[in-house]
Amino acid sequence: MLNNILIVCVGNICRSPMAEGVLRDALSKSGRMGYSIHSAGLGALTGHAADPYACQLMAEKGLDLTGHRARQLTENMIREADIVLVMEAWQKAEIEANTPSAKGKIFRLGKWSKIDITDPYQKGLSAFAHSLSLIEQSVTQWVIKL
Repeated sequence: MLNNILIVCVGNICRSPMAEGVLRDALSKSGRMGYSIHSAGLGALTGHAADPYACQLMAEKGLDLTGHRARQLTENMIREADIVLVMEAWQKAEIEANTPSAKGKIFRLGKWSKIDITDPYQKGLSAFAHSLSLIEQSVTQWVIKL
């Protein structure tokens, strides 16, 4: 069983914290417990809170990101994860190039729809809403597969 799930983006303040919250909520609502879900960034803004737009959109869904702090992705995090979900194909390739032992457990969050989830960083609320919509669609598909 894939209990330890790591979600990765670049800065770990926009997409991956939203995806972490959405996935945790979706699994909980489906009655599936026992999952450990975390997020990190390839170039994390370590220690920073989630972006205000991400916090706003998640709060509208009853999910709280105020306690989130960005973390830098480490080889140990990758090793401990049963599965690593990334936002874009290049992120998968970069992690596999830097940590060859991770091959086979890294997938795009948008794998089932064959989509990348674009980075809304330093863009407006509508860009964040679009990314969140793609995240929700992708999470729904992963919950079925998990």
